[in-house]
Amino acid sequence: MTRYWFIDFTLCVSIILSVSSFGSDSVTYGQTISFNRQIRPILAENCFSCHGFDPKHREADLRLDQYEGATRDIDGQRAISPGDLANSELWHRIQSDDPDVVMPPPKSQRMKLTAEQRELIQRWIEEGAPYEAHWCFTAPVRPQIQATGRDAIDHFVNAGLRRAGLLMSPQAPLEKLIRRASLDLTGLPPTTTEIDHFLADSARDPEEAYSALIERLLQSPHYGERWGRWWLDQARYADSNGYSIDAPRAIWKYRDWVVNAFNADMPFDQFTVEQLAGDLLPGATESQKIATGFHRNTTINQEGGIDLEQFRVESVFDRVATTGTVWLGLTIGCAQCHDHKFDPIEQREFYQLFAFLNNQDEPTLKVDDPSYDQAQLAAEVRACEEPLAEFLLSHRQLQSDWESTLAEPALSKVHFAIKPLLTKPIAERTIVENSTVYASGPGASDQVFRALNEKFKAALELRDGGITTMVLVERAEPRRTTLFTKGDFTRPADEVSPGTPAVLHRYSQAAGSNNRLDLARWVVSPDNPLTARVIANRVWQQLFGRGIVETENDFGSQGALPTHPELLDWLATEFVEGGWSLKALQRTIMCSETYRQSSVDRPELRHKDPNNYLLGRQQRLRLDAELVRDNALAASGLLSKKLGGAPVFPPIPTSVMGLGQVKRAWNASTGEDRYRRGLYTFIYRATPAPSLNVFDAPDGQNCTTRRVRSNTPLQALTLLNDTSFFECATALTAIIDEAGVEAAFRRCTSRQPTANELKQLAGVDSLSVARALLNLDETVTRD
Repeated sequence: MTRYWFIDFTLCVSIILSVSSFGSDSVTYGQTISFNRQIRPILAENCFSCHGFDPKHREADLRLDQYEGATRDIDGQRAISPGDLANSELWHRIQSDDPDVVMPPPKSQRMKLTAEQRELIQRWIEEGAPYEAHWCFTAPVRPQIQATGRDAIDHFVNAGLRRAGLLMSPQAPLEKLIRRASLDLTGLPPTTTEIDHFLADSARDPEEAYSALIERLLQSPHYGERWGRWWLDQARYADSNGYSIDAPRAIWKYRDWVVNAFNADMPFDQFTVEQLAGDLLPGATESQKIATGFHRNTTINQEGGIDLEQFRVESVFDRVATTGTVWLGLTIGCAQCHDHKFDPIEQREFYQLFAFLNNQDEPTLKVDDPSYDQAQLAAEVRACEEPLAEFLLSHRQLQSDWESTLAEPALSKVHFAIKPLLTKPIAERTIVENSTVYASGPGASDQVFRALNEKFKAALELRDGGITTMVLVERAEPRRTTLFTKGDFTRPADEVSPGTPAVLHRYSQAAGSNNRLDLARWVVSPDNPLTARVIANRVWQQLFGRGIVETENDFGSQGALPTHPELLDWLATEFVEGGWSLKALQRTIMCSETYRQSSVDRPELRHKDPNNYLLGRQQRLRLDAELVRDNALAASGLLSKKLGGAPVFPPIPTSVMGLGQVKRAWNASTGEDRYRRGLYTFIYRATPAPSLNVFDAPDGQNCTTRRVRSNTPLQALTLLNDTSFFECATALTAIIDEAGVEAAFRRCTSRQPTANELKQLAGVDSLSVARALLNLDETVTRD
């Protein structure tokens, strides 16, 4: 189970106690204790692993995550006697200093509860020990407030700030505001012309100018590229199969489908249904079939001697866990081997979800693409054929010597498809025939040959077979699904039928069906307490650097509480009532005063809210890996704004492709393709491009709902020395020589340089200035 903790748990609880609007805001007497806000975090951290939902791992048959279990009589004792502290065994255990009695026990390596935690539990028991359902399993309720739209966001944030005696920060300077909005919505910096127009429009009517800015950015074709990458992280997208062989795959049509769906503002419920079950929609279109590539992004093991069924099952495990993470914000994958230790999800329920995703075949779909003409495809084949032909010619003697050894009985061991080819002289065979023979002999272990041959075969397939993409198709005959004992596919147990966790909303199916389409519709049902909250929280996370629920992939009992629960519920209900429009949700958030605040820290914020949970300012965020290079390309004037199409190969160090088990070819793109956005860079899972890897891009192995942001010397070295960035610096040098340092500075930072900054750059050669500008913290940061 994946969890992220950026701060100590005790500190996290103390912050939540001070900032949450769940009930009371302090721990002083005279206020009722909230189970969800104040007690559940203590029990979840210290007790639920041994006294929680999972009966197989429950100690002393004591369950503390529900009222009935905590208050029942066990051998004449009750862990909790509501209102009766003296007869509550839990109270005595957490007070004790006896290592054989105290809870948590020393062997658990957990610290004894603090005095404040014990006081909270004492008061809670004295108040009758009232339990509440975990917040995430109850439907969001739209708060009844007078404010609407963006004002509602500011209402909730201001309320939290006022309780702490704080105020919002002033609005960010206009140059920062247009840069922030541009990077958040398109991933590209504003041009100097766009900045000038925005400043002029703001002088006349600042609100109208800002609203027009947001609308223009939402309608930009580059919006889909920016937010499509956000979704592809969650879809674990990459262009290769993974594992040690890591062969290339063709699934970029799914990537383009995502980009186009975001640009069209496809309602999120439809966006979900098409990805989970587009092939099952009546009269499914090619586009809807392509959308099912979401669950074809699992890795594929092509090593010899593997059990194919094992790795098919592993893919289904991944699909269940990813579905739970992406749409439900729950660690459902933790129930693969046993009942979930912390959340009310049974192992049987995991396999009921597994049953939905166990009844598919995994074909490739040939798709139409008018942008690919036969002349271009033929040229690509010739470009791949030439180096392969040269290689085979230089190794002809080696091949001839090997073929001469193929007398019986060695010949009987040769693959039946090779034998007819051996009857033709080497010089009379086609390149395909010779490469096929060589692949069965000396070429089997020749990594250079395998890389050249693979690229050639891919080009041939594209020319002769057209463009394909990986999809899911429902089987006519469903597979039998069983629970696997301890998650082991070789130990099938009870048979299960498709179904959903009982703790969530009611599952209903269409007449005569019980398949992925029913599951997809259940996921986006308005009754689902999770999906709208989870997605609204992740959108907020993108725009503020942290979600209202910090553990964006775990809304369960081990996750963080929402810092602004009423705001989260308002956003979730607004999202659904607004037709599941992501653009409408983003428009509302980005037009709020909360979003437009300056990110500059203030002493009072540093003292009372050092981690900015109360949102008294905006956050400075280092750009995502792809955007670091995109911005360098844009600043230098090299960026190609071409949309969609097959992956491209920007320059990378020559040694990179030798790091995997199989050395792959990486022929750097030329012309426009060399300068396309990072979204389109070919991603090998085993050997990702270093400039993406060093800036924390995911490798597509697993679902990623939040990128880490590291800060390492390698990043500065990459910005200075990587071939792509050096090419950008060289192009920026021409701008400096023609338009001056000030123009280049604005292209990199979106603001005018100060007199002191210009003074420091005076007299420095243009290339050094260009490299320095592209390496500025301000250049690679969204402020």
